[in-house]
Amino acid sequence: MECALKGEFNFETYFSLSCQNCPDVVQALNLMAVLNPNIRHVAIDGALFQAEVDERRIMAVPSIYLNGVNFGQGRMGLEEILAKIDTSGAEKAAEKISGKEAFDVLVVGGGPAGASAAIYAARKGIRTGVAAERFGGQVLDTMAIENFISVQETEGPKLAAALEEHVKQYDVDIMNLQRASALIPAKNAGDLHEIRFESGATLKSKTVILATGARWREMGVPGETEYKAKGVCFCPHCDGPLFKGKRVAVIGGGNSGVEAAIDLAGIVSHVTLLEFDSKLRADAVLQRKLYSLPNVDVITSALTSEVKGDGQKVTGLAYKDRDSGEFHTIDLEGIFVQIGLLPNTDWLKGTVELSPRGEIIVDARGETSLPGVFAAGDVTTVPYKQIVIAVGEGAKASLSAFDHLIRTSAPA
Repeated sequence: MECALKGEFNFETYFSLSCQNCPDVVQALNLMAVLNPNIRHVAIDGALFQAEVDERRIMAVPSIYLNGVNFGQGRMGLEEILAKIDTSGAEKAAEKISGKEAFDVLVVGGGPAGASAAIYAARKGIRTGVAAERFGGQVLDTMAIENFISVQETEGPKLAAALEEHVKQYDVDIMNLQRASALIPAKNAGDLHEIRFESGATLKSKTVILATGARWREMGVPGETEYKAKGVCFCPHCDGPLFKGKRVAVIGGGNSGVEAAIDLAGIVSHVTLLEFDSKLRADAVLQRKLYSLPNVDVITSALTSEVKGDGQKVTGLAYKDRDSGEFHTIDLEGIFVQIGLLPNTDWLKGTVELSPRGEIIVDARGETSLPGVFAAGDVTTVPYKQIVIAVGEGAKASLSAFDHLIRTSAPA
């Protein structure tokens, strides 16, 4: 690392103790500082240095600064940080990936579905690869997991690490930091499918399993994009401590939204929960807890219409009362959006058949509209987006891919 990186690198990372994304960033930068004398790193607890956080207008963690300039936000591992500061290294990595031989099964995505698919394929003794933007997927952003059968309680990052470690027990080629950009289907039976990535890399395979998961759904209202990470947040566990003593809103009355409101109520001065429907959709036990809190207001039949700000940070939120048609404004400093998931399928439009909601349509065997291309997990039309279901669907798609390989390679 010392030879590859030239210059002075002074990193500062703002974190919170409840942020599950922060440890990876802090540990990676600490390691870099130990190995390279030209790299320095200071980790700053945002909850303890509120004045500094306010001065720099930091409203999301982890927030990373390099030589006084914003370097990035959100989870980053060692590989990703190095790729950002050493672009030539990323180019070399893409060339190396493109030079790989074709796979029998190529899994695109490294969440629970992708990990399961890779393990089941590798156990068949066939050439298996996993290309993922980040191994673990959205599980990395999940705090408490209490419904994964046989594991009474765990946290997202721990489960993601366990998934990756399990995959590494087999002969699986794992390629991280690879975000898929295009699927080029095989033209004829027996030809190879091709996956192209934003890094410039390309991979070919006899079969493909799409397991790219989903991301947080955004509101799609004026001001949301402008004030993202400036008051508009998606992770209450990560960013909640930055709003200590302030007023916030939670958008969404499902389990995620109500859990976020309960969590935030112990940190902030006041929480307003807004739900589009006429009633909350969260489990009854969560609703009872929510309504017992003195600093929480619940507004139903509310359509968020605009995020308001002063050009630097969020100052309020406008919503429409769907019953009366009247518009109202709430003065606040933070907005936490918890309105479900959006499948990561933008790169697949025009290739595989998608549902009106953008999910990949699969049959009972996990096969898509393209022969030899399968899909699993939250990216598909399979209902109930749960880790345990994604794991099962990944196994199913992998077994189906293996069956496809047998049938298409059998002599006539």
